[in-house]
Amino acid sequence: MASQPTSHARRTAINTLIFSAATGLSRVAGLIREVVAAAYFGTAGAASAFTLAFQIPNLIRALVADAALSSAFVPVFSELLEQKKRKEAIELAGALAGLMLVALTLISLVFIVIAPWLIPLFTGDEFTPALDTLAIGLSQVLFPIVVLLGLTGLVTGILNVHDHFTIPAIAPLVWNVVIIAGMVGLAPLFDGDDKLYAYAIGVVAGTLVQLLMMLPTLRRMGFPIGHIRLPRRGDERVKRVLMLMLPVSIGLGLININLLLNTVIGSGVSDEVPRAIDAAFRIYMLPQGMFSVAVATVLFPQLARLAARNDFAGLRATIGTGLRQIALLLIPAGAAMAVLAEPIVQLVFQRGEWDAESTRLTADALFWFAFSLPFSGFVLMLTRGFFSLQQPTTPTKLAVGSLAINAVGSYLLSKPFGIAGIVLGTIASNAALVLAEAFLLRRALGGFETRETLVAIAKMLVAAGALAAVAYGVWAGLDALLGTALLARAVSVFVALGAGSAAYAAVVLGLRIPEARQILDLFARRLRKRS
Repeated sequence: MASQPTSHARRTAINTLIFSAATGLSRVAGLIREVVAAAYFGTAGAASAFTLAFQIPNLIRALVADAALSSAFVPVFSELLEQKKRKEAIELAGALAGLMLVALTLISLVFIVIAPWLIPLFTGDEFTPALDTLAIGLSQVLFPIVVLLGLTGLVTGILNVHDHFTIPAIAPLVWNVVIIAGMVGLAPLFDGDDKLYAYAIGVVAGTLVQLLMMLPTLRRMGFPIGHIRLPRRGDERVKRVLMLMLPVSIGLGLININLLLNTVIGSGVSDEVPRAIDAAFRIYMLPQGMFSVAVATVLFPQLARLAARNDFAGLRATIGTGLRQIALLLIPAGAAMAVLAEPIVQLVFQRGEWDAESTRLTADALFWFAFSLPFSGFVLMLTRGFFSLQQPTTPTKLAVGSLAINAVGSYLLSKPFGIAGIVLGTIASNAALVLAEAFLLRRALGGFETRETLVAIAKMLVAAGALAAVAYGVWAGLDALLGTALLARAVSVFVALGAGSAAYAAVVLGLRIPEARQILDLFARRLRKRS
């Protein structure tokens, strides 16, 4: 019996590694999508109109569908399976699918109708009437993704509870590939700024394909796909999910709400700022998706099972491990992002319609986003700790306070500091949220692995300093030697990142950080099995 926890921990680590790798590929594909879009549209006002048009349905999706639905559904669904009530679990999933299909379709239709009045409320003085009209039309094309992502969130939750992570992680990769194909293939059918409709159509098509590719796995699990119905009146389990979902949506939608706030405030600074912030955010989300989202997603079903058993010791240990794993990966990512912000943006975006001024704006935003990177990862883990306990009200209240800090801080700081001030407000709000959530979750669990986590983070910061110094030094030397051609820039950036990563790995292993050794041991075991 002693080997069972070790076996489970190893399986969790392998699932995290697989999910991280698959998510990393999808994030890379997303970055390629952004590169293609940048070459077509740059940071011109039309690109900012698309940014706003996409962010509004994406925010609705974050609040009432997708991850919010999945995170509210998983604890209740897991509890039923733990109690050997598989039939009731299937009925719950079918009832929620029917409810989401009807409710989200109605929500989407309402927003499509009111878009001409809604969208102008989010644009600043720098937006012309023509840009408002473009944003309205694009948002009307994009709103159906809310329905599709609602169903995707439910299916993803079912698969994750059954420890199926690969297909849900690969699906966004296919989503990005379909969007790129749509953008490139359909753009010649439109003229001028209307080429952005090719982008919007690609997003809708990719979202549909993403949902459809998960269904065969669901069927192989013996889950009846056609078991969709409206919930019976007074269905207590559906009510529980919806009651959990209301606050969960604010907690998980925080990053999207902050991004929309930044876009709205940025549109008052310049019509290029919203697109520049969004482009920086896409680079920022690459390590976020590869690491913190992977860790939090894989550990969440385990947290839900531990909570269902009232195993608080297990919860403390799992959350502590998750926080340290996220820190181990995001602290160096933030350090690399800060010191190489401009060369990274040049490499990724500067071609076609994207000029040096676009790079400068985006690099400014990316530099400051780098400092927020670990905080955002911690929020994901801590928030899921509360969700697993079915106590979503606490992180919701804290998220609302965080939003207030972001709104006021970003608005006030945007006046003297422009795009940097907008992101600084986001950093302040995320840091405040982490401190408040950690304090209250520690109290709810009767303790926390606080000392171990803080000591590990201090060591990681030392290692990140070494990474920053080595990465910048290597990049500066290679950049001066090789020049500014695309291939030369790629060599300079990637060699610098590789050298910095090697320095970081050497320091964290030398400082004997347990999470670093766990990852090294995992790779060693995998290599021994293959040899």
